[in-house]
Amino acid sequence: MKRFSSWDTRVKQTIIKLAALFFWLLVWEAVSRYVGREILVVSPIRALGRLVELSGTATFWRAVGTTCWRVLEGFGLSILVGTILAVLTHWSKFLKHLFDPILGVFRATPLAAIIILALVWIARGRIPVFVVFLMVFPVIWTNLYAGLKEVDPGLLEMGKVFRFSLWKKIRYIYLPELMPYIVSALVTGLGIAWKSAIGAEVLARPPGTMGNHIFDSRIYLQVADLFAWTIAVIALSILLEKGMVWLLAQGSRRLAGKGGRTV
Repeated sequence: MKRFSSWDTRVKQTIIKLAALFFWLLVWEAVSRYVGREILVVSPIRALGRLVELSGTATFWRAVGTTCWRVLEGFGLSILVGTILAVLTHWSKFLKHLFDPILGVFRATPLAAIIILALVWIARGRIPVFVVFLMVFPVIWTNLYAGLKEVDPGLLEMGKVFRFSLWKKIRYIYLPELMPYIVSALVTGLGIAWKSAIGAEVLARPPGTMGNHIFDSRIYLQVADLFAWTIAVIALSILLEKGMVWLLAQGSRRLAGKGGRTV
């Protein structure tokens, strides 16, 4: 009975989401007809049709692959640096005070200013990676630092009593305790990474990227292309986020199966 109840709930949630999507597509269609000028607002049918056309070209998939790779490259680097800084600043109050101003600077600096400075410093093709790194690693750092502060001291004491190795402490104490913070950091950070990368590509215009195609569509008043590329960006952002959540859920279940705590 519980399985059928869970299935019914999922079906209802899916229907509600589809109904909400259909409602907003109708609103979009109504706005398009009210404006009556495709150069300003195209209909959803026209935009989706153009997206289908673009998806049949090698140029489209090269742009998607290039942008996704740069997002993941910057995201991976931010995870590495953010994790190291979280551990170091948790371990040393001196390092915490030393690095706090950097965190404040990156939080306060507008994305556009970072991109413009990056145009002076590095090649256009590397700007999305650089911008993603600068925007995301503070999120990883602050979330993991907060999680490390909340690790149960009793569990750490137990690890000492049973002479856990560093690997066992990480696997059986830190990872289960930090999992909620890891989930929050990675899901939030990935959303920021995607938006930052597209913004960097639009301003820096590295060739063969989704952001560059968005900029060209605007310059040449190809509004259908502009909407199509925007839809592709949104769809990929949602897919990457769902994929991240699924991977984290699998990791959480494995930890729970080994005596850890699920999220």
